[in-house]
Amino acid sequence: MTDLPSLFERAVTAARRLPERPGNDTLLRLYALYKQATEGDADGPQPGFFDFVGCAKREAWEQLAGMTDDEAMRNYITLVRALGAKV
Repeated sequence: MTDLPSLFERAVTAARRLPERPGNDTLLRLYALYKQATEGDADGPQPGFFDFVGCAKREAWEQLAGMTDDEAMRNYITLVRALGAKV
């Protein structure tokens, strides 16, 4: 059986090779799950007010506050698989 961090890294690689680009909502979810899995709860400076993409990413990440890294990894893997990638 493959350990969770290794499976997560395979999912990250698979997500970069998806045949079709996911929609913006899905991309935000992937970003937020990745950040939560690798860095934990959102911390540090907020993006500038006119950095609309940065603000959307930060907001998506902040919504996952309190989620464990293992849970974020599992959710990321599940989402990548749902997008048709083989992990």
